[in-house]
Amino acid sequence: MAFPPMPRTPASPDPGVDRIRDARARHPGLREALAADARVTAAYRGERYEFRSRWDLLWQCLRLMAVSDAFLAQACYRLKARLQSLGVPVLPRLAHRAAMVLGQVAIGDPVVIAPGLYLLHGQVVIDGFTEIGPGARIAPFVTIGLQPGSFDGPRVGANVSIGTGAKVLGAVRVGNGANIGANAVVITDIPARTTAVGVPARVHERPAPG
Repeated sequence: MAFPPMPRTPASPDPGVDRIRDARARHPGLREALAADARVTAAYRGERYEFRSRWDLLWQCLRLMAVSDAFLAQACYRLKARLQSLGVPVLPRLAHRAAMVLGQVAIGDPVVIAPGLYLLHGQVVIDGFTEIGPGARIAPFVTIGLQPGSFDGPRVGANVSIGTGAKVLGAVRVGNGANIGANAVVITDIPARTTAVGVPARVHERPAPG
């Protein structure tokens, strides 16, 4: 028995496309982002982090890529983000796959990460319409992403530290300078300059008044 053809309906605009386009437009420049990432990574590794010239910066970035699988994967993500913002086809997918293979780092297309990210090691997943501020410190086995039914991810402030195995899920806000403990599961907002631990995560320490 033949089924009648499905009626054609006018295509409706997809707001997700506009959001992805906006996210890509807000990616930092490749050189700016890599320079800040390299400085932060070198500082946390106890190495020289003040670069004398562009050539010195290039050399230090290459050196960090050679000694740190996480920084190599992070550089692949930065390259992917920049290529996407320029509208280059195919190559961003290759850079994304390279980040996954080299460091098990999977960062989705709508994710916007400010310069100055430090990944301690690989095994990191970040997805959804997520924003991460400058100076973030992310340990391995961390997931920053979505809850079912929504593509809105977390908004993580500046200088936030996220411990090993932690999960930050859904449209939550993590304030500047907050610390997320190892294996914590964050599903509600975390105020600035506090420490959150547990499953689900609860604020353990609050800043002194004043």
